[in-house]
Amino acid sequence: MSAPRTIHDFGGFPRELYQVEYPAPGSPELAHRVRELLTPIPVQLDQTWGLDHGTWSVLCHVFPNADIPIVQLSIDETRAPEFHHEVGKLLAPLRDDGVLIIGSGNIVHNLHTYAWGRHEVKPFDWAVRFEKLAREFLLSGNDEPLVNYESLGSDALLSAPTPDHYLPLLYVIGLRREGEPVSFPVEGFDGGSISMLTVQLG
Repeated sequence: MSAPRTIHDFGGFPRELYQVEYPAPGSPELAHRVRELLTPIPVQLDQTWGLDHGTWSVLCHVFPNADIPIVQLSIDETRAPEFHHEVGKLLAPLRDDGVLIIGSGNIVHNLHTYAWGRHEVKPFDWAVRFEKLAREFLLSGNDEPLVNYESLGSDALLSAPTPDHYLPLLYVIGLRREGEPVSFPVEGFDGGSISMLTVQLG
């Protein structure tokens, strides 16, 4: 849509967060281009949803003036990880069109073990181990274990107990060109069980 609304799709956070508005314009043209690239996967253009917190909570820091057109692609978490990796590959031509593609999520995201209200908590050992392992695979260009992350043991299952925050990484690595460098411009953990690691291609 041309003017997506700001959606506050979360609960239990400070009131100020629900007052944030991110009035970035949409881009119907780009949305149609995405649907075209993903054919024959059935993709519907939505005129009601808008930008949820997975989009605006990141972009309000990157583009605080909300002056960059945004298209949000929903993720079907019922599909296997391989599907998401393949979708990332199909979207690769957008990079040549000058489109910035952001996979908004967390390699480690476990709210059940998050240290709510506690300060200076150390990250859990399992969280550190899984992030380190993911880094190694990313640096080596070895996508297969990252795609099949559920086979990587208990550290992976604790780090990604639900797929919604992890799957965006698979889109990013699907976009990677052969030999393209990977860097980590943002690092660290929050609350012991959320990795703030940012993966940048190129």
